[in-house]
Amino acid sequence: MFIQKLQSCPEFIAGDNTLLRELLHPDKQPLALRYSLAHAIVPVSETSTPHSLSTSEVYYILTGNGEMFINDQSQPVEPGDAIYIPSNAKQSIRNTGREPLSFICIVDPAWRKENETVY
Repeated sequence: MFIQKLQSCPEFIAGDNTLLRELLHPDKQPLALRYSLAHAIVPVSETSTPHSLSTSEVYYILTGNGEMFINDQSQPVEPGDAIYIPSNAKQSIRNTGREPLSFICIVDPAWRKENETVY
């Protein structure tokens, strides 16, 4: 059995300027995973830096309210929303609420720096 505690994962600023904690990643734990799982936070009034991944990604909103941008589309998001982001799509998310916007990121195959382009 493998259990990862969020608070035991180091927090760092990701390439898109979100506060990130990687919970599960096949390069960091001895797990047979294709995907990676991370917890992200966008502070109040902030927007993540536009970026794209050569892999698909899913965001699952936990707290806060925001606006998701994928290519030339945007839509409000709130807790309980799952957002599919296709590979190579230009994406960013803005915190439009009064509390931190937190969400889970699932990247499949697992996130790797060489698969990300930051604009």
